[in-house]
Amino acid sequence: MSGTPQMDDQTAATMNQFKEFLLSYNKVSEACFTDCAHDFTSRKVLESESSCALNCMEKYLKVTQRISQRFQEFQMQSSDNSIIQKIQ
Repeated sequence: MSGTPQMDDQTAATMNQFKEFLLSYNKVSEACFTDCAHDFTSRKVLESESSCALNCMEKYLKVTQRISQRFQEFQMQSSDNSIIQKIQ
């Protein structure tokens, strides 16, 4: 019986992570669509719209990656400072 609560916690964490991913995906999709899709007179996606959407997504991914990198650097620096303060 001891394995069940852990599995439930793990499943809940996985579901929350997937939920956050979907919210983020929907947010960037909506933002890129709003910025890039302007001509609704044709069923075809225009080359300019396709290019804009691709650039929008690439920029979002690069920004997200950079923010994650900076956050990790900040966490490491905070951890180092905490260790130094404990030593002194």
